Amino acid sequence: MSVYEFTAKKPDGSSYSLSEYEGKPMLIVNTATKCGLRDQFDGLEKLYRKYGEDGLVVLGFPSDQFAQELSDAEEAEKSCRMSYGVTFPMHDIVKVNGKEAAPLFKYLTENSKGFLGSSIKWNFTKFLIDKEGKLVARYSPKEKPESFEDEIREILMTPIVKLS
Repeated sequence: MSVYEFTAKKPDGSSYSLSEYEGKPMLIVNTATKCGLRDQFDGLEKLYRKYGEDGLVVLGFPSDQFAQELSDAEEAEKSCRMSYGVTFPMHDIVKVNGKEAAPLFKYLTENSKGFLGSSIKWNFTKFLIDKEGKLVARYSPKEKPESFEDEIREILMTPIVKLS
């Protein structure tokens, strides 16, 4: 299984397949505009601008599961763009834990462990996906995006293995 098998909703409610990013590494992040860790938007944006031309995609998924997000996805997206200069794709507000968690986040949490087991502890938990759509790393909310830049570069330099 890979993340390419999942769909995501944009802030306007329209859906698309993550297979759109096939062959590109992704950094998937649960975000919140009112979170104390919101300064990480800057680090995420810097990575996106620095490595976007090389294929890196940063995907922001707002979540109000920790009561730190606006109630409307389009307003959350607007806040990210206006207040933090975010240009990477933002999505509809999702749940990241529990029975109602978005399928993508169920997959990500079931296939990685954090401080609280598989549950997401807080906003700005980050998941690094390789060029083949496989989860390769999970980073805690307090780990700043620039702290794992070497891992991103390594994935960008790794060729895709195609089996015939």
